[in-house]
Amino acid sequence: MTQRIDQTFANRRAKGQAVFVAYIMGGDPDREASQKVLNALPENGVDIIELGMPFTDPAADGPTIEEAGLRSLAAGTTLTTVLEMASEFRKTNDTTPLIIMGYCNPVHHMGYAAFAKRAKAAGVDGAIIVDLPPEEDSELREAFTEHDLALIRLATPTTDDARLPRVVAGTKGFVYYVSMTGITGASFAQAGSVTEQVAKVRKASGLPVVVGFGVKTPERAREVAKDADGVVVGSAIVKILHEQGEQAALDLVKKLADAAHKARG
Repeated sequence: MTQRIDQTFANRRAKGQAVFVAYIMGGDPDREASQKVLNALPENGVDIIELGMPFTDPAADGPTIEEAGLRSLAAGTTLTTVLEMASEFRKTNDTTPLIIMGYCNPVHHMGYAAFAKRAKAAGVDGAIIVDLPPEEDSELREAFTEHDLALIRLATPTTDDARLPRVVAGTKGFVYYVSMTGITGASFAQAGSVTEQVAKVRKASGLPVVVGFGVKTPERAREVAKDADGVVVGSAIVKILHEQGEQAALDLVKKLADAAHKARG
């Protein structure tokens, strides 16, 4: 439901703060551990959650997320599993927006209409389908509109002025600005260029703009949150979860969230 997303941005905006968005891979390292982390994210400062659906052949993910997806698949995770995780999350949390993020193949296999219906029933607020361009997402958009779900698109440094209106048309909730060309977890772009791009995307879309890809530390999250409406961290959280466990991941999440929330203070 886009209402949860809109309200989350409004609440932080009223406080003069940016939104903090955290990504985890659903089912990594297994369903039980992943569910535990998912359920604990809001109490550690996360405003919006991106829950990854694993896929065998990711195009935009760096090694950290790709390996997390492979671990998740090895543990038996499917798109149905990820939706079940969302349902479980909603048993104790009815306010934090939950976005499914991943690739089109699993959604296409389930069927766009079926996915939208099941996502709505699970308490999902929207989805980011990384490899589905505007020219090819009309069927999914129609299904999402029927169930009041947000289809969130990506804008990038290579999205020029001629293409940007097409990218943001039909987008709901927010626009995800990819800070650099390349894959998740790579080096972050220069702050000045991000500031300019965020302003451009916000003007074109009329929506909040969150910035992700390459944000790894509280210091970088704070820098981005000074200008963007929100900041996304994924690879750094996934990496520490794999290497050091659940509590270490949640400790990092809290530091990142605090940095984002206090950036303009």
